[in-house]
Amino acid sequence: MQLITVTELKERIAQGEKINLVDVREPFEHDEFNIGGELIPLGRIQTMDVDQLEELKDQELILYCRSGNRSGQACQILDMMGYTNTKNLAGGMIAWQKQI
Repeated sequence: MQLITVTELKERIAQGEKINLVDVREPFEHDEFNIGGELIPLGRIQTMDVDQLEELKDQELILYCRSGNRSGQACQILDMMGYTNTKNLAGGMIAWQKQI
């Protein structure tokens, strides 16, 4: 797992780069505010219910949550499952809303 800042992510999105974003928050949090990530709550990742990510196992996955804690846990789990390029959005949506 590596970290990515909200500024780095925003720049990459603005450049039109194709990015695999995964939102590990709960559905109500995703409904309130999101940046376009696929919703896969941490609980599903903890039970290894990530079939929709299987084809992305060797691609960059950027995970985010509210503060960066849950997405950090999710990155660690995916890393243990053999995912090779996970990145945690430092500060999560709190940092995004403050800085962007």
